[in-house]
Amino acid sequence: MTRLMTETERKALAQALPLWTPVEGRDAIMRKLEFADFSEAFAFMTRVAMLAEQMNHHPEWFNCYRHIEITLTTHDAGGLSQKDAALAQAIENLLA
Repeated sequence: MTRLMTETERKALAQALPLWTPVEGRDAIMRKLEFADFSEAFAFMTRVAMLAEQMNHHPEWFNCYRHIEITLTTHDAGGLSQKDAALAQAIENLLA
């Protein structure tokens, strides 16, 4: 089973990925994104879906027109794990 992140790992995650914020009331992180239009947003979601499938770690997300909200948590661990940090970093790499 995947283990939860330590406090030290959580601090390092917050420093490494400052645009990912804690979700109130949950052991999760979230990132809001805005694109030029729906097609661009959906194309980005498709790229993230391919990454998530390769990593076998899938986000919770919401899409409305050109806005996307991505929430990451590891359900089988009951909160944040290194899987979330790795997927968040991979998502950031797509945005670079």
